[in-house]
Amino acid sequence: MTMHLRPIYVSLISAAAVVLATGLSAAQAEKPTEEGFVPLFDGKTLSGWEGDSRFWSVKDGVIVGSTDQAKAEHNTFLCSTKRYANFVLKLEFKLRNHNSGVQIRSERMDDFIVKGYQADMAEKRYMGILYEERGRGILADVNPEEVAKHVKSGDWNEYTITCDGPHIRLEINGFTTVDYEEKDAVGAKEGIIALQLHQGPPMQVEFRNIRIRELR
Repeated sequence: MTMHLRPIYVSLISAAAVVLATGLSAAQAEKPTEEGFVPLFDGKTLSGWEGDSRFWSVKDGVIVGSTDQAKAEHNTFLCSTKRYANFVLKLEFKLRNHNSGVQIRSERMDDFIVKGYQADMAEKRYMGILYEERGRGILADVNPEEVAKHVKSGDWNEYTITCDGPHIRLEINGFTTVDYEEKDAVGAKEGIIALQLHQGPPMQVEFRNIRIRELR
């Protein structure tokens, strides 16, 4: 019996050592690293991102976007300082109300306005659609009732966004909401990533575990 227990005992000691050395929780220490993915958020600062400080902050290891204290006169974005072309982007989000989204292959304009492809988030109707901000509008629609079955309202959800040439696929919690093939030459081939706060009623959206794996 001692021979069977010893490897488990050693493993537990090793895991504990990792936790003590890094400050990670046991669950985090045991979570395997996703091969090829690199973080876009360090969990502490907005390094690598630019946005209006009235709306964006980091709290408890999470990016928080809120219009509770300041009114947004237009849709406003937290923008990556780096541009990307082909990639798999993963992140977790929690939407309190109203509308948000993740811009991909997009262009930053004045006053943190952004145009381009958007993986949409919304309380109901537009969750999971592919939209083009300040462009062609809805590019790929969804069945809202079907998407709602796969979304945890008011809780954390994972968005997986794949851009590979003309192919764009959106998944929420493993459910594919959009599988889109761009056939118009106007479709962007590369650009920034950005997180959206929508103008209108006060709202809040949170993001964490943002990571990316670039393709080719």
